[in-house]
This record gives sequence, C-alpha cells and structure tokens, in this order.
Amino acid sequence: MKLYFVRHGKTEWNLEGRFQGANADSPLLPEALEDIAELGEYLSDINFDKVYSSDQKRAIDTAQLLIDKHNNDLTLETTESLREWNLGILENKKISNMEAIYPKQMYAFRHNLAQFNATQFKAESVFQVTHRISDFVKSLKDNDIENVLIIGHGASLTAAVRHLLGFSSAQLRRAGGLENASVTILETEDFNHFDLVTWNDKEYLNRKKQFKVVS
Repeated sequence: MKLYFVRHGKTEWNLEGRFQGANADSPLLPEALEDIAELGEYLSDINFDKVYSSDQKRAIDTAQLLIDKHNNDLTLETTESLREWNLGILENKKISNMEAIYPKQMYAFRHNLAQFNATQFKAESVFQVTHRISDFVKSLKDNDIENVLIIGHGASLTAAVRHLLGFSSAQLRRAGGLENASVTILETEDFNHFDLVTWNDKEYLNRKKQFKVVS
C-alpha cells in the first residue's frame, strides 16, 4: 500500500506565525487555493481507494479541493485521529512571543521532541500524537486497498510519519517540518515496516513555473 500524506494549504495564522493546534482554525489563503489546485492536478491520475482528512476545517477544505481536481469520484472521510497536535495554552499564540518566553521549549518543539515538556503547556505528549495517527494508519491494514490519500497538519504529520519510519523522539524533527500543500509518500507491505518514497515534495509547483516560462 502507498500512503500519500498531504499537509493542508497555508492559512492566515500560518502567515501570521501563530500556533493553530487541534482546537483552532483559520481560513486558507487565496494563494494556498492555487497551490492546492496544482497539487490536485498532480495527483489527479492516481487511483485512490480512500481519502481521509482531519475533521478540522483547513484540512477538510484542502481535501475537498484535491477531490474536485481528481479524475475519479472520490468520497472524503473525516476523523479526529488526524487532527493537529493539541497544543494546550500555546494555541492562538504568536510563535515569536512564545519563543521569547519559552526559548528552550520552543527550540525543543522545533528540533528535538524528546526534550519537549508537553505538560508545561497542557498539550498532548509526543507519544499521544504519534500513536494517535500511527494507530489510525495501521487500522487500514486489513482493507483491500492500494493507494490512500491522507490530509492532515504540519506538526502532527511530521512527527507521526517519522515515527512510522522508525525514528526516535529526538529525531522526529531532524528533517524539518512538512510544508503547506506538500506531499509525502510512504509504502508498506505489512504495516510494521514503512519505506519512504517521497518526503515533503512540492516539485509540482516548480513544474508549473517551468511550463509558464516555456509557454
């Protein structure tokens, strides 16, 4: 099975540098709609058997735009399991302000999750987040499907995908965070071992730019 993980398009709070988390949402930016449409064209020929999304609006809106561009009729299923990291008191806060107040913890959240103290912020732990999403992925094992599209969020998907690949908590952010409207592909035969096919890919946008130059 191939698993296609997509982070939602860029939002107003992404632009403002705010934490959104599992209990907050902000609208997709106009330019994000264009990027998602391009990604939808890029994925339009893949025969997805299932499409799953976080039940948060920014992910649902992204998923629906991808479906609208697809060549086949696809049905979206939403689940709380794919929500963003519940960041407790950090949600809706400016990231720069939190970095000034909690420099070590914000560095840990961005670079070394083994040192992130979730209880300090009444947030989900690294274990809770990674297992919430990985348990959902592994629940797909007994379905007779080949390709699955999964739309979620930056912090939770970055940690969960790296967890599925076997990385420790200290290394979950070593490759950086997933970008908005990026696609990451994993492949598995037994749902115990996962292989990375593509990480944080936005090459479809470069192809669009090259086409414009040539034309």
